[in-house]
Amino acid sequence: MGGEIVLVVLIIIGLIGRSPIISTAACVLLIVKLIHLDRYLPTIERRGMELGLLFLTFSVLVPFASERIHTKDIMGALWSWPGALALIGGATATYVNGKGLEMLKFDPQLIVGLVVGSIIGIIFMRGIPVGPLMAAGITAILFKIFQMIADRF
Repeated sequence: MGGEIVLVVLIIIGLIGRSPIISTAACVLLIVKLIHLDRYLPTIERRGMELGLLFLTFSVLVPFASERIHTKDIMGALWSWPGALALIGGATATYVNGKGLEMLKFDPQLIVGLVVGSIIGIIFMRGIPVGPLMAAGITAILFKIFQMIADRF
């Protein structure tokens, strides 16, 4: 029964924090549990991240498929200094996200801190939740920094 309570709390936190993705995910998992489809939870855990990343990639690539972005736009963006910075930023962000994914696979209970931290950021800093991977990536970087500091003492 503890899992259901945690999911309900996450639904409430998601609603308070204006994070429909957290609320929806918790709702779907609660329904899966309540209709006794628990046997699918390992599959959801194993393939859910891949499926989510697939749909995220779809949304990023739609402007190319719909031809709203043309070849000359791409070349112009890449050869300008803001475009070069965006290229570096995109590469850095995906690297950090990868480290966050590794951290979440290693220690999945960190998601609780990431969710609560995201809600604090939304409520008190007027932030926008973009997902647990970037938060986990930043956590991985902070973890490495604190580890290096601790090793010096």
